[in-house]
Amino acid sequence: MSSARADLSLFASALAARLPGQWTSNYRLHLTFEDQCATIDRLWDRGHVEYIVSQYVLGHEAVLHGPDGQHLYVTDRPLRPRQFVVAPLGPDVEPHHFVGIEEPNGIAVPNDPVRAAAHIARRLLPRYESARDAVRRSLVDRPEPPHRKAPPQVDRTLTLTWYEDGVVGAPYKDVLEEAREVLYVHGFQYVPHQAAFLLPASYGEADRAVRIQAVALRLAEHGIGVNLRHATPTATLPPRPPAVARPVPALPAAPAARAR
Repeated sequence: MSSARADLSLFASALAARLPGQWTSNYRLHLTFEDQCATIDRLWDRGHVEYIVSQYVLGHEAVLHGPDGQHLYVTDRPLRPRQFVVAPLGPDVEPHHFVGIEEPNGIAVPNDPVRAAAHIARRLLPRYESARDAVRRSLVDRPEPPHRKAPPQVDRTLTLTWYEDGVVGAPYKDVLEEAREVLYVHGFQYVPHQAAFLLPASYGEADRAVRIQAVALRLAEHGIGVNLRHATPTATLPPRPPAVARPVPALPAAPAARAR
């Protein structure tokens, strides 16, 4: 492909035709950032692909559907017009089946579908299949969530709020000092401009639930209980200042949505 920014729909279709096995491509146009959340909530990545989808309004995506229920997410790599990113989508299983399984993560690929397919077949698909095998074993070994012992007595409480946009957070002033490191370890980020510890929505609903559960278990050992509440429809986090707003990269006009 000679153009710097290759057409995503055409690229994804050409890529699907070159991957091992039978693959098809489905292209979707997004008008808002929220439109891309339905797919990225299933993203099985904790690397640069997760960062990209959480920080940029990408405008469109392609999902490749392969043999035995494999699904790959494909989109532009912002600021790198000659590259795309490809990441696996997780299987639809209960949250506890992901516990202890390393994410297969995605990769950046060139905008040449022949070279991109070779990179995916060599570097991504083996990791993806290994992680899927681990989930299958978990389905057999742990068909039901583990029964938990009665929680220890607690005399202090940390309240976490689950907001409508999927972010889970707590104001800094309400977080006990001994709870801060536990939040950091399990993915919460301190956002100075909002004076709050926040767990990004980009982790996906299942992964957020697992992380909150792990936080609750760790804090219970310190005599701290966790109270999770859902925000009322009118409740919002403090507005983000322009310095932390999601950058919107310049993208070419996208074609009408079509399936391949």
